[in-house]
Amino acid sequence: MALDPALLSPGQRYLPGILGGLGPFSHVEFEREILALGQRRGARGDRDHPVWLLASAASTPGRTDALLAGGASPLPHLTAFARLLEGSGADLLFLICNTAHAWHAEVQSALKIPLAHLMDLTAGAVAAAYPAGTRVGLLATDGTLHAGLYQRALQKRGLVAVAPASGSEIQARVGKAIGDPRIGIKATGDGVAPEACDHLLAAARWCLDQGARIVVPACTEVSVGLTADVFAEAPLVDPVVVAAEALLDVAYGMREPQSLRQGAG
Repeated sequence: MALDPALLSPGQRYLPGILGGLGPFSHVEFEREILALGQRRGARGDRDHPVWLLASAASTPGRTDALLAGGASPLPHLTAFARLLEGSGADLLFLICNTAHAWHAEVQSALKIPLAHLMDLTAGAVAAAYPAGTRVGLLATDGTLHAGLYQRALQKRGLVAVAPASGSEIQARVGKAIGDPRIGIKATGDGVAPEACDHLLAAARWCLDQGARIVVPACTEVSVGLTADVFAEAPLVDPVVVAAEALLDVAYGMREPQSLRQGAG
């Protein structure tokens, strides 16, 4: 049953849906950013924040494993949870996992509402602030890099992706920071282990050594571990922050849901 629009917050026009749980803390970081951004925009009480719907789809099979190791496809889970949110009244969806965007087209084709595309949104934000030819560092999973998700979005806007090679020592450090069962952020959440932070800092500095002017934490776990508080050597353009801006803009009618459909911008 779809939510009655009369139950939305004052001034709210559209109802966003969040498909999270990929990893388990991904939507938590996203929601924190939405609330913090809302406060910076003047929210001072409950009803100053928008209503949104959340599906924490933690049961979804691993995305990098599916792309690189023949693991079970996450598509049935992604599609089912996206349809659940759509059927509950969401006007647009945010998929809070970078690697899951390898199946973005298939999930979007199963929906009538737009599914925001993190790579398009992030590349658009970079292009709006930096000139063509800017080198952009990427800290991402092997699966995200293998799928070329950010590389294509950046190239389309005349930007140059800089990322460690698969199998390299630097990329292995990124992988450990994300998924190591002892120190990885999937395991520790926002209690980021010092070793994980060290791995991400080393990878970000490697990107700068390759000529990157900015760094994109292109994995929701990297967004948790690599923040401006710990890395001040270059600007960060965080997809979680960019998506939070877009969610609030659409929720309050400053942008239309269709403006977030892939390729719309």
